[in-house]
Order: sequence, then C-alpha cells, then structure tokens
Amino acid sequence: MKKRYLEAGKIVNTHGVTGEVKVQSWCDSPEVLAGFDTLYDAEKKLFRVQKAYVHKGCVIMRLEGVNTCEAAEALRGTVLYLDREDVDLPEDLVFVQDMLGLPVYDRRLAQDIGTLKEVIANPVHDMYVVAREGKKDALIPACAPFLVEVDLEGGRIIVETIEGLIE
Repeated sequence: MKKRYLEAGKIVNTHGVTGEVKVQSWCDSPEVLAGFDTLYDAEKKLFRVQKAYVHKGCVIMRLEGVNTCEAAEALRGTVLYLDREDVDLPEDLVFVQDMLGLPVYDRRLAQDIGTLKEVIANPVHDMYVVAREGKKDALIPACAPFLVEVDLEGGRIIVETIEGLIE
C-alpha cells in the first residue's frame, strides 16, 4: 500500500527575526516544495504555508502561527510531509518513495539483479542505486536506454544494462 504522506523536506534553521523557517527540500527541486500550501509533521499536524520562496537552494517559509524566532527555532529538525492527494503528478512520473524496495529486473541478464535502495538526483539524470545480495551496490542511470519501465502495478523496475555496467 502506498504511503499517503511523503517526506518533502526538513526545517534546518530559522530565517530572519519574524518566524520564517529555512527548509531543506527533498523534492525534485526547491521550487516544487515552495508550491505547496499545506504541509504536515510526522504526527500529521497541519502547517499552512503563508509564503514560500527559494533562497540559495533552500525554501524560506512563513508558516501560519509561527511569528517569532523562538517559535521557528522550536521547529528546527522537523521533517515536513506532503499529502500525495495534494499532488497532481503527470502520468509518466512516479514518487521515488513508491519505487524504493522494488525488485530491479535486467532484460539483458533475464533476471532480477537486486532491489532499488536509493535514487541519487543528478543534474543530467538520476542514478538508481540497486542493492545486490553478496555484491557491491550497482549504479544504473535512470534514463534511456538503461531504464525501460517503472511498473508500479507489477511491482518492479525493468532495466537493460550493458556489459560491464554492473559486473
């Protein structure tokens, strides 16, 4: 079952003296996180975002009810979550958290090669870290021609490696 609330970022500091917080974004980009009107903490407490903008790779947010530096400081370390029902994903995109732990099948080898452990975001294309039993983790580019399909319904990721990529 897919998780309804997905990790979106973490409050890492205060910003200014009026209660704004600095949030490290865990979304595709800080701009994505800055676009949400509502976020939640781990206990599903609602935070209404009154203002958000990107500053030096982080998101500066003014949260409703957080009006002092002390109130903002009390939130430092809080992980923020988004409700997947608030997100309109294009048909060809999926949440990374829905892929983690899925088996990775290699068409060239005609077998499962491991499970998706992590997705590393890179400027050109993401990299999939595949945990393999008894072997070093494999790094596979998450782009054509290596990535064939992410099949959430079937519960697997299909790749096609080239010789030497994962040996």
